[in-house]
Amino acid sequence: MRQVVVYPGEDGFWVAECPSLPGCISQGNTREEALINIKEAIDGYIEALQEDHLPVPQERFETLVVVV
Repeated sequence: MRQVVVYPGEDGFWVAECPSLPGCISQGNTREEALINIKEAIDGYIEALQEDHLPVPQERFETLVVVV
Protein backbone atom coordinates (compact mmCIF):
# COMPACT_ATOMS: atom_id res chain seq x y z
CA MET A 1 0.00 0.00 0.00
CA ARG A 2 1.37 3.43 -0.97
CA GLN A 3 0.20 6.95 -0.36
CA VAL A 4 -0.36 8.99 -3.50
CA VAL A 5 -0.77 12.72 -3.91
CA VAL A 6 -3.09 13.81 -6.73
CA TYR A 7 -3.49 17.40 -7.89
CA PRO A 8 -4.43 19.34 -11.02
CA GLY A 9 -1.37 20.33 -13.04
CA GLU A 10 -0.86 23.67 -14.74
CA ASP A 11 -1.23 22.07 -18.18
CA GLY A 12 -4.76 20.77 -17.54
CA PHE A 13 -3.67 17.21 -16.74
CA TRP A 14 -4.02 15.59 -13.33
CA VAL A 15 -0.69 14.77 -11.68
CA ALA A 16 -0.19 11.81 -9.35
CA GLU A 17 2.97 11.09 -7.41
CA CYS A 18 4.10 8.61 -4.81
CA PRO A 19 6.31 10.44 -2.28
CA SER A 20 7.83 7.27 -0.81
CA LEU A 21 9.21 6.32 -4.25
CA PRO A 22 11.36 9.27 -5.38
CA GLY A 23 10.60 10.30 -8.94
CA CYS A 24 7.54 8.06 -9.25
CA ILE A 25 5.17 10.49 -10.94
CA SER A 26 2.44 10.06 -13.54
CA GLN A 27 -0.45 12.00 -14.98
CA GLY A 28 -3.75 11.61 -16.78
CA ASN A 29 -6.48 13.55 -18.51
CA THR A 30 -8.75 12.90 -15.53
CA ARG A 31 -8.19 12.24 -11.85
CA GLU A 32 -9.26 8.63 -12.35
CA GLU A 33 -6.85 8.16 -15.26
CA ALA A 34 -4.02 9.64 -13.21
CA LEU A 35 -4.75 7.12 -10.43
CA ILE A 36 -4.72 4.21 -12.87
CA ASN A 37 -1.45 5.46 -14.35
CA ILE A 38 0.28 5.96 -10.99
CA LYS A 39 -0.67 2.42 -9.94
CA GLU A 40 1.08 1.14 -13.07
CA ALA A 41 4.05 3.43 -12.40
CA ILE A 42 4.36 2.16 -8.81
CA ASP A 43 4.24 -1.47 -9.98
CA GLY A 44 6.91 -0.78 -12.61
CA TYR A 45 9.10 1.15 -10.17
CA ILE A 46 9.05 -1.63 -7.59
CA GLU A 47 9.56 -4.32 -10.24
CA ALA A 48 12.64 -2.48 -11.59
CA LEU A 49 14.12 -2.19 -8.10
CA GLN A 50 13.57 -5.89 -7.46
CA GLU A 51 15.10 -6.87 -10.82
CA ASP A 52 18.19 -4.83 -9.93
CA HIS A 53 18.28 -6.40 -6.44
CA LEU A 54 17.84 -2.98 -4.83
CA PRO A 55 15.84 -2.37 -1.66
CA VAL A 56 12.26 -1.18 -2.03
CA PRO A 57 11.71 1.92 0.12
CA GLN A 58 9.19 1.50 2.90
CA GLU A 59 6.10 3.71 3.02
CA ARG A 60 7.11 6.41 5.49
CA PHE A 61 4.87 9.38 4.98
CA GLU A 62 2.06 10.67 7.10
CA THR A 63 -0.43 12.90 5.37
CA LEU A 64 -1.71 15.97 7.16
CA VAL A 65 -3.94 18.78 6.00
CA VAL A 66 -2.87 22.19 7.24
CA VAL A 67 -5.34 25.06 7.23
CA VAL A 68 -3.68 28.40 6.50
